[in-house]
Amino acid sequence: MSNFPDTIYAIQHVAFEDLGSLEDTFYQLGFRVRYFEAGVDDLSKAYEHKGLTIILGGPIGVNETEDYPFIQKEIDLLKVRLSNDLPTIGICLGAQLIATALGAKVYSGTTKEIGWSKLTLTDHPINPLNTLQNIEVLHWHGDTFDLPENAKLLASTEAYPHQAFSVNEHILALQFHIEASADSMEKWLIGHTCELRNASINISKLREDNQKFAPQLEPVASQIIKNFMTSLVN
Repeated sequence: MSNFPDTIYAIQHVAFEDLGSLEDTFYQLGFRVRYFEAGVDDLSKAYEHKGLTIILGGPIGVNETEDYPFIQKEIDLLKVRLSNDLPTIGICLGAQLIATALGAKVYSGTTKEIGWSKLTLTDHPINPLNTLQNIEVLHWHGDTFDLPENAKLLASTEAYPHQAFSVNEHILALQFHIEASADSMEKWLIGHTCELRNASINISKLREDNQKFAPQLEPVASQIIKNFMTSLVN
């Protein structure tokens, strides 16, 4: 791995949203994983990390800085990190934090997008998400964002045209949940029960879809991460 740091730092915004299936991929590649809890831990070390830092999802929004002041601290730290082009992946809330730090607007979408569906991938030769063609991914969001300046759009859905973008080779923002795994989704259904019921989501159907589609997503997600890490360490 040359001189690339051997620890992946992951920032959690709620305990049950972790690296999911991606954690095993990092272990297979020889990396260790260290979690930081937003709102509890000092996140400076995670945001100043020279290796890969992954910013995970959560039920709060980037604009809720008055109620959750630590979000603004995250944004300020992230601005510095991104300006230094340090390797960063943002998932869901993490993607929205990256968009905000890059000066783009984040706002409520026209509808909540919760469930499994396919992406429309942007047609260009170096799209790191190309292997997700015709693969169902998990969506779980109500906010969206404008595309930051100099960002490359990678994927869309009908309801949310900005589903993923990259900046240079080291920054990847994913609105959807690439980390979803079949064997740990029940804790999401428990933890997000209020949101699911308020959005009139059929929990039994969502559970069935998780069991059907997550096993298909997991190996593809693993390969995407392996390709991303190869581009970092070589």
